[in-house]
Order: sequence, then structure tokens, then C-alpha cells
Amino acid sequence: MTHVRTGAERLSADPALAGGTRLGLVTNPTGVLPDLTPTLDALPAAGVRLTALFGPEHGLRGTAQADGSESDTVDERTGLPVHDTHKLSGEALDRVVAAAGVDTLVFDIADVGTRFYTYVWTMYDLMASAARLGLRFVVLDRPNPLGGSVTEGPVLEPAFASFVGRFPLPIRHGRTAGELALLFGFDVDLTVVEMEGWRRDMTYAGTGLPWVMPSVNMPTPDTALVYPGTGLFEGTNFSEGRGTTRPFELIGAPYADGRFAAGLNALGLPGVRFRDVWFTPTFHKHAGVPVRGVQLHVHDRDTFRPVLTGLSMLHLARTLYPDDFRLQGFLDHLWGSDTLTGRLEAGEDPRDLCPPPGRPTGRLLYA
Repeated sequence: MTHVRTGAERLSADPALAGGTRLGLVTNPTGVLPDLTPTLDALPAAGVRLTALFGPEHGLRGTAQADGSESDTVDERTGLPVHDTHKLSGEALDRVVAAAGVDTLVFDIADVGTRFYTYVWTMYDLMASAARLGLRFVVLDRPNPLGGSVTEGPVLEPAFASFVGRFPLPIRHGRTAGELALLFGFDVDLTVVEMEGWRRDMTYAGTGLPWVMPSVNMPTPDTALVYPGTGLFEGTNFSEGRGTTRPFELIGAPYADGRFAAGLNALGLPGVRFRDVWFTPTFHKHAGVPVRGVQLHVHDRDTFRPVLTGLSMLHLARTLYPDDFRLQGFLDHLWGSDTLTGRLEAGEDPRDLCPPPGRPTGRLLYA
């Protein structure tokens, strides 16, 4: 089977694509070639001069849980200094980048296609630093595992910008990291090393590339598919399945019962069915406590609408369990405004807040 050639594979074959003489690589475990050789090993072997490594949320090696990272260290294989960028922006990030002595930043991390996943915001903040410091910026493009034909969900309102969304995008944004870099519009010397062979209608399986977990709670492409909707449960006291082998596919609470699965199936949501389940998270919300809820089973990914599904689940949870279901302020940042919180707190149906699916517009790199 042929495979999509990623930007990393192209750069390893042609080091001149990056330019620069002192390159800092921003990466994590997803930065691999099709044979699973890490980019941080493949590029020096190809003659690319790396002088520093930068890690995002979860760390360069991917060992940290949500909102965690790995401390500054020296990479044992390459001997390169590793700089933690998580939660750094503005002057604080500028100081770290400047101290690394690089003239070019190279970004090679797989995104999952959802606005509130943080890796593209690490890219955003580093592009801003590169613009201020006069550095080049190179994106080694990779597939969007949700494809690039559909957008869904509301656009972020600027007042709710945060590290889970800094730019007005819909929740399911329908772009690759390289296309986002172009969209952000920074005054920076930007190069996108484009993929070869990727189409917007491709499933991840169709790319022929290995799936490497982007983070510890994103184990499979199935997780990425439901995440734009069930990720909203991070802003509630329902478990979103962290501490299980199926995070974001398993959703539940100690106070839920069989009405939750039955009610969701009765809605006839496109492309998905719900199985009544019990599970016990090993950590995070309700750790060690048996909870009841649902597992999402997507049977038609072309018609499945993850954001609409997430809204429907939230509304039903609020309707069935008004005395127990609770929201957290973080929901506003995930949603991109306070409209969803307002609807749920009032007990009103929020599903009309999700516009019909659209298509990404503007400058796109792939057909």
C-alpha cells in the first residue's frame, strides 16, 4: 500500500527544504517517519543541523497527563537541549527561544483536527515568537485525522481566547497544521513543507501512515473522531473516560442510569449508536468509583456529527439529572463563548447553537 508522504519524510529526503543553519525542532512522539523513525533522529542523519528541541503539552516524550509537561533536560540520544514550551507565551517564550540560539523553528507534531487540542496553539505561540525575534518558521505538514472536507461547531469568540483556542476557528476546523499556519497570518518567514498524496476526503486509515498517540488520552483515530463533541464533557462533572482504555468514547457519572443510553438512541443521531455501559476510571474524575454511562459507536463517519452529538449528550444529561449534573467554567473556553453554559444552566436545548456543517474556506493546500 502506498502512503501519504508527510512533510517530515520529504525533509528527511531533501534537507534543503528547511533552510536555516541552526534549527530548533518542536516535536513529540507523533514526529516520526512512516517506518517509525523519530524525526529528531532522522533529520540529523539526513544532514539537517538540529541545535535544540522543544516540547509541547504532554512533553517531548509524551509522558505527562493533560495540562502537564516535561521539564527542561538534555535528550539522551541526541545530546540536544530540550526546552519545555507548555504554558509559555509572549516575552517568557521569547526568552526561551532566544536562549536556544536557533535561527529556524521546525514544527513536526500531529494535530487531531479539534480547536481545543493544544498543539496548534503551541505552534501559534511559537510563530508569534519567531515573528518578534526575526526567525524562520517551518511546518512539516501531517494529515488531519478528521479529514479536511468538513467544519462543525461555533467559531471562537475573541473574548474567550485561551490556550485551548487563540484564533477564531470552528471546533472541528477542517485544516492541516500547515494550512492553519498560513491562516494565522503572522509576519514571519514561513515555509510549509507540504504532504504529497493527501486528499481532504481521506480517512486516517487511507493515508497508509501508522497512528502514534498524539497524547496519552488520544489512543486511536476513533478517539479523535468523537473528541470534538465529547471533549466538551471536560467542562462538566461527568467523566469523559480518562482513566479508561477508551477516553472520550466512554462518558458517564455515578448518578447516571440506563435512561441516558436509551434517551440518546431515541434521538436517532446520524452515524452513531450508544451502548449502555458501566466503567471505573483509574484516575481523574470519579477515580475508583463505578460509573454508568455510554460508549459511542460510530457506524458511519461520513454522516456522524461529533459536535451536534456532544451537544445532544450534554442536554440530555442536564435534563435527566438536574440535581447532580454540574458545569465548570472551563466549558466556556472549550465551546468558545458562554452561550452553551447559558443554555444548559437554563435547562434549554442548545442544539441550535451548532450551525450546519460547512467546509473550510480561504487558502488551502490540498484538494
